[in-house]
Amino acid sequence: MITTIVLVILALIAALLVYASTRPDTFTVQRNTVIQAPPEKVFALIDDYRAWGAWSPWEHKDPAMRRSFGATTRGPGATYAWEGDKNVGKGSMTTIESAAPSKVVLRLDFEKPFEAHNTVTFTLAPEGHATRVNWKMQGPVPYLFKIMHMLCDMDKMCGRDFEAGLAAMKAAAEK
Repeated sequence: MITTIVLVILALIAALLVYASTRPDTFTVQRNTVIQAPPEKVFALIDDYRAWGAWSPWEHKDPAMRRSFGATTRGPGATYAWEGDKNVGKGSMTTIESAAPSKVVLRLDFEKPFEAHNTVTFTLAPEGHATRVNWKMQGPVPYLFKIMHMLCDMDKMCGRDFEAGLAAMKAAAEK
């Protein structure tokens, strides 16, 4: 009887591991909103890392978070790094593309709570007197993360932060 139970448990674990291997090799989280402000005003909030304090959802999760800015804080080559508690971890961002006032692309590198290397893209498109902002993050999903993604939904987890950040960006730009 115990042997049968152990074999069933092992078979379930094996099935789970095989299923995980069939999961996608990349992930995408994406949210958008319309902000009643011109693209130039919204772009300035995204392109300059010093402006992120006004809207980034992670800026307020750890009040003791240590931040450091590179020699330049906006445009290609701009850098920003942080180190904080379990809510924000440790990592850095580097701007790899900045096309005013329509697009900013960042390389996002996490060191803690786990290593990850993702690409973040903000696109801005005029809609009448407003701006549609699209915030997208994409990255690879190594095998161990495929197992983790079966237990926690990246889209829901990060999507809530994107929604909060876009709402705060909207509030800051519409002042």
